[in-house]
Amino acid sequence: MNELAQRVGAALKERGLMLVTAESCTGGWVAQAVTSVAGSSDWFERGYVTYSNAAKRQALGVPKRILERHGAVSEPTARAMARGALLRSQGALNTSRAGVAVAVTGIAGPGGGSPGKPVGTVCFAWARRRKIASETKRFRGGRTSVRRQSVIHALRGVLKWL
Repeated sequence: MNELAQRVGAALKERGLMLVTAESCTGGWVAQAVTSVAGSSDWFERGYVTYSNAAKRQALGVPKRILERHGAVSEPTARAMARGALLRSQGALNTSRAGVAVAVTGIAGPGGGSPGKPVGTVCFAWARRRKIASETKRFRGGRTSVRRQSVIHALRGVLKWL
């Protein structure tokens, strides 16, 4: 994971971009992975951990209607989280250099799953100023394994997105 975070950092730094994270089920692990790299202040802006729906709404501006219609674990929510993180990192003075956001929301388990969204369902989104991509993955394993796989997938997605 450290090597992957280093590659993400090098790619962001090369492009003069900063990363912002919006995390739910990973609880800040993506931000921890990238900040474990020496010099990450050159390419990591900030991270949001928004575990509850209220936090997603308050900190990231995820619309209530998206959460009600699609649920916290959905691509529309992940996209709204990524957009919100990117916009909020800009601030009122537009002083941030954040140019890439990654969002992760899912069900790490062991409980919380449903037939339509079983444990291991994780939704991701990657955003730049006017572009956004999202996808849903289903990971196997226990809670730690699902979270770890989610962090790796999120970071690989940043590389792919760049």
